[in-house]
Amino acid sequence: MADKEKEDTATPAEKQFAIQKLYVKDISFESPEAPMVFTEKWEPHVDLNLSTKTNKAPQNLYETSITVTVTVKNNDKTAYLVEATQVGIFGVSGFSDQEMGPLLGSFCPSVLFPYLREVVSELVTKGGFPQMLLNPVNFDALYAQQMQKMDKSKAN
Repeated sequence: MADKEKEDTATPAEKQFAIQKLYVKDISFESPEAPMVFTEKWEPHVDLNLSTKTNKAPQNLYETSITVTVTVKNNDKTAYLVEATQVGIFGVSGFSDQEMGPLLGSFCPSVLFPYLREVVSELVTKGGFPQMLLNPVNFDALYAQQMQKMDKSKAN
């Protein structure tokens, strides 16, 4: 009798998460002051901008991307500019709406970041400059900040 009751009880959907595809969607490297930049003393100033974005794709797929823009100046001249967008397509099902936000807004970018870091490092090195390693990013904190901003804007 107990087995019959268990069969009649609806079980929640099993949570599934899978990386379907990782790829570079957009990439750019510019060194407008070359070759003169290589003759000057190297004292770089780095400006970094990072953003994430998620779009729903067909079926249970989501496209999450991280875009980084790195501008490095030396003696007030742009030594190089790197822009790259690393993308992942993730299969996601069985998660509640409350779980989806952190999953897509924090966990997926954390999966993508090492790949983006490698792309930037390789581009800069191939451009003839010292290796550029992006510092680790706390995507949990960035997601929490984004949620706080959204809550404040809803309150106003």
